[in-house]
Amino acid sequence: MDPIKIGYMLRSGTTGFVAGCPVSQMSLPSLGALLCVPLADNYEVYGIIYDIKIADDGLIKQLVTVDNISAEVIRDNRERRIIPMEMSVVTVGWEKDGMISHLLPPKPPLSLDIIQLCMYDDLVRFTSAGNFGYFRHILRNKDLPIGEILAAHIQQAGRAHALNGDPGWREVAIRELITLLRDDYSTLMEVLSTLGDTETGE
Repeated sequence: MDPIKIGYMLRSGTTGFVAGCPVSQMSLPSLGALLCVPLADNYEVYGIIYDIKIADDGLIKQLVTVDNISAEVIRDNRERRIIPMEMSVVTVGWEKDGMISHLLPPKPPLSLDIIQLCMYDDLVRFTSAGNFGYFRHILRNKDLPIGEILAAHIQQAGRAHALNGDPGWREVAIRELITLLRDDYSTLMEVLSTLGDTETGE
């Protein structure tokens, strides 16, 4: 299945970017989802969502003071409002001419570049390349909710691999995280605890 266009680039850097999309697209992107940004010359940048924000505007501030807001007004505001939903993304790799790298990209995307949600095939392809090198881009950023991001991502990627005939991918990914975090006990416990909550929620 081809990637789904969900929005456009707002601002970017080498280590991450912020994408904007209509609130009507809210059912598509989620925490931990893998996104790709197709650029010129068969070059793509990949990132994982670590935060989603919906900003307010003047109209919203007025509406929240009303006792009873009609369903029609709420629906109209969600479907037609100009203020976008913002997705903060950590860059986890790039691709050139079909070759995937889990290193930081040589250049960031530009404003208004198209943002796509990776579907199962591309999710499997990206997470199968290399030896989980992309995990370090998340792990080194201590300001992120690391456990929540990794748990959500592994849940989504694990489901994609299982549908692709590889149900063991999830366990291999968790073992790699244990190895990477062997000297950071507190972060390891946070990640394992969150992954445990994910298992019980499935």
